Amino acid sequence: MDYKAIAQQTAQEVLGYNRDTSGWKVVKTSKKITVSSKASRKFHGNLYRVEEIIPESAAKLSDFLYQTGDRVTWDKSLQAYDMVHRIDSDTFICHTITQSFAMGSISPRDFIDLVYIKRYEGNMNIISSKSVDFPEYPPSSNYIRGYNHPCGFVCSPMKENPAYSKLVMFVQTEMRGKLSPSIIEKTMPSNLVNFILNAKDGIKAHKTPSRRGFHHHSHS
Repeated sequence: MDYKAIAQQTAQEVLGYNRDTSGWKVVKTSKKITVSSKASRKFHGNLYRVEEIIPESAAKLSDFLYQTGDRVTWDKSLQAYDMVHRIDSDTFICHTITQSFAMGSISPRDFIDLVYIKRYEGNMNIISSKSVDFPEYPPSSNYIRGYNHPCGFVCSPMKENPAYSKLVMFVQTEMRGKLSPSIIEKTMPSNLVNFILNAKDGIKAHKTPSRRGFHHHSHS
């Protein structure tokens, strides 16, 4: 499978969503975060768009969202987020396991996604992800394997203040299993708002220097 070609194609699709201004319907606004949706062209469900201003430069924001290491410490929607195969410095395959949602009525899902960061001129970065087949990680009986149609983050500097970024996130997740679309439509907007709030907390914590380096030696 030509993962690199799929990655580039996915980034292109996310860029297209970002340029697409028509047909979006605002489904939730909360704490300056706006969630809009429109029917997905990829599956019988929605493409969501989430917008927020983040007090961080676009470069730092995209690095933060791209790295896998401490994702589960701030992203409360995930139980696990592991890089299972690195393709190059901009591209990897990851395995994620979600928490259950909607008071347990949406059980955990797992996903195998191809993640790619692409840098555009003007300091705009796109981190795209899309589900792929990866033979080393076949679906297991423990989780329903979900499917992410092209998703991504678009990070761009605010022209009037480059220390701030505009973050636009696109999500079109096919949960699979036997869920009614109405459960997903009810829970998705607030899950997306929570994701952004968690990310903002994560960035704040990331900025605070870690105190792990200081050990007090007690002399007995």
